[in-house]
Amino acid sequence: MAVLKVNQLSKSFGGLVAVKDFDLTLDDKELVGLIGPNGAGKTTVFNLLTGVYVPTSGEIVLEGKSLLNMKPYEITALGMARTFQNIRLFTELSVLDNVRVAQHWHRRYSIFNALFRLPGYFKGEDGMTRDAEDILEIMELSHRRNETAKNLPYGEQRRLEIARALAAKPKVLLLDEPAAGMNPQETHNLMKLISWLREEFCLTILLIEHDMSLVMGICERILVLDHGITIAHGTPDEIRRDPKVIGAYLGEEAADAVG
Repeated sequence: MAVLKVNQLSKSFGGLVAVKDFDLTLDDKELVGLIGPNGAGKTTVFNLLTGVYVPTSGEIVLEGKSLLNMKPYEITALGMARTFQNIRLFTELSVLDNVRVAQHWHRRYSIFNALFRLPGYFKGEDGMTRDAEDILEIMELSHRRNETAKNLPYGEQRRLEIARALAAKPKVLLLDEPAAGMNPQETHNLMKLISWLREEFCLTILLIEHDMSLVMGICERILVLDHGITIAHGTPDEIRRDPKVIGAYLGEEAADAVG
């Protein structure tokens, strides 16, 4: 069953067409890759899906509900969360609080309870803290729970961003270059983690990534963008052999390396 449907999505900035007639259907628990050269429009697609940009034309439907004209926080509440190409943590907050803050939409107490500090408020806060700690355990960040986010090594900041997205309890998770800046071992561990998270949290995942070993290793389908236009769509095996993709993005040597 389709969780996310995108039809003829386009975005122009003045005379520049960043994305043109982008189509995408994500079925339940699919893991799909979105690749292409720098400036191809990949992050623009993410910004359109999450309400950061308003589409020039087209349609976005999440579980039967149109996302057009919705604010980013409304889209998050409906079940779509993301990470960013450039890490955007609450740098002065602790690791634990970075995860807790994403649970706002799922708080277990009323405003009345919060204002008057009634027992329901403390019970709800304790529950959110336990949930956040469980996620940090999964992401192997428990030992950092009280550290300030800005003091984490780069790879752990990446994992913290994923942890925060998971805390929003999404149905669809958008990962924007999660392996950026990671060494080969960290990337290998991330591959296993993403696959495990999909199963454990019943997630549908759309992934932007330049590391072809990661994309080809875990994605079931791949879409390729070039200058805002989808030039190919298929399985990893089909994509690595597509002449248009090799010419526009992979190149012969890279295609052989991931073959």
